[in-house]
Amino acid sequence: ERADHIWNDATNQAFAQGLEVVEDKGLLSEVAGLVEWPVVLMGDIAEDFMGLPAEVLQTSMREHQKFFSVRNPKTDRIEKFITVANRETTDHGKTILAGNQKVLFARLSDAKFFWENDLRTPLADMTAKLENVTFHNKLGTEAERVRRITVWATAIAPMVGAKAALAQQAAAICKADLSSEMVYEFPELQGLMGRYYATAAGFPQEVANACEQHYAPLGPTDDVPTESVSVAVALADKIDKLTGFWVIGEKPTGSKDPFALRRAALGVIRLILNGSYRINLFDVICWQSTSHKNKDKIAKFQTMDANSIIEKINKISGSSDLSNDHKKPSPSQVRNKHYPVELDLLAFFHDRLKVYLKDKGITHDVIDACLAMPNNDDLTLLVKRAEALQAFLRTDDGENLLQGYKRASNILSAEEKKDGVEYSYGADIKFAETDEERALFKALDAAEAAITPALKNEDFATAMSEMAKLRAPIDAFFEAVQVNTDNATVRRNRLNLLSQIRKICTSVADLSKVEG
Repeated sequence: ERADHIWNDATNQAFAQGLEVVEDKGLLSEVAGLVEWPVVLMGDIAEDFMGLPAEVLQTSMREHQKFFSVRNPKTDRIEKFITVANRETTDHGKTILAGNQKVLFARLSDAKFFWENDLRTPLADMTAKLENVTFHNKLGTEAERVRRITVWATAIAPMVGAKAALAQQAAAICKADLSSEMVYEFPELQGLMGRYYATAAGFPQEVANACEQHYAPLGPTDDVPTESVSVAVALADKIDKLTGFWVIGEKPTGSKDPFALRRAALGVIRLILNGSYRINLFDVICWQSTSHKNKDKIAKFQTMDANSIIEKINKISGSSDLSNDHKKPSPSQVRNKHYPVELDLLAFFHDRLKVYLKDKGITHDVIDACLAMPNNDDLTLLVKRAEALQAFLRTDDGENLLQGYKRASNILSAEEKKDGVEYSYGADIKFAETDEERALFKALDAAEAAITPALKNEDFATAMSEMAKLRAPIDAFFEAVQVNTDNATVRRNRLNLLSQIRKICTSVADLSKVEG
């Protein structure tokens, strides 16, 4: 009730002067708990401070004075403040306002001093001061971190459609404001002040924006940056953090995640999916983990172009196959022995992806079915496949085909185990004895002919649609045909036919992972 009274009175006073109160529910709740008989008073902010960024005024008034900010909607400037007294006074609050304005003048004078001092300090000098700021005792200083981020933002830039030179420029100053006087006083303004200082220093707007946006997204509902330079720096920043802690063996355990690594991984996932970027994440993980193991060499790469960086890092890691190639097998199929730490981090990303997609209606078993396919570190491709599979399995054809596939697969696995052989040599239609058998041969040939190019074009919806056409002939086959007949030749041919069903169905996704 008190909160409603304060808010209504404050907004009415502001509205009467053509202004609006900046909404702050946390502050409103706090102030309502501090006063018993609230009296809302509106005061002026001296013209001396109108040159300060609006966020600086808001933060200083909120943190130090518990004042609400009052904005001019036409100019977006903070021009007045709202304070809440605990009683009525005979002078209608004039003395209280005068006292508050005097204290506020002193506070904002400090903020103005910080602002002007910071503007006089080149961003390169601010960044140099980060040599004395420890990020983590096993991962070095913030300055070392900036050097790594600069290298990797440059390498990642072409993958997200950013100009490498701008990404390099942005990454080199992205943490500069951490040594500024303003951020020392108000840590919550980190990033934002970097944008203001970069703009004031004459950097391109994309570079200045990246200084603020590279921290995003901070949470599951936070906006995702869309500017390509910001995305490149954000990915480099978050993956550097993750690979670093994985290399030193400090991973999240249970509910403990002191360095917010789960949040960082979700941020990477959202950045990639939001832009539909085609990035082989495992390669980037390998590059960046190498930078933690070869600190001295990596620092020399800061001024190189993207291709040169990738070429150099491949030589250092002894992995010339690390490239942005979308046609290779899944990392787990070829690299277990050589990259255990990196594969473990990729698995962590996959776990975070399952949590993220669960809220979007994609079940964990569908994700597992897609993770078993080649190129499972391309998250955009992975999700595209999973969405198509989930939609397919929700149809009658999809559900019934899954049952037909499982029946074929179970029979085949049991007979292969019993016979000690693998039935994968191709069935021959000349040994077919029934119309249903011959119809299935033709349906499988047609499906394979249609599914293969669809998968090549990453048209998973078409591949699923073609696979759905197998439902009826598979059902008819099992209804009319006994697989384990006494005729050994016919039996072997039918088992090879089941193998063809398994092969075609698992070319789209590993349906053995799907429950049901």
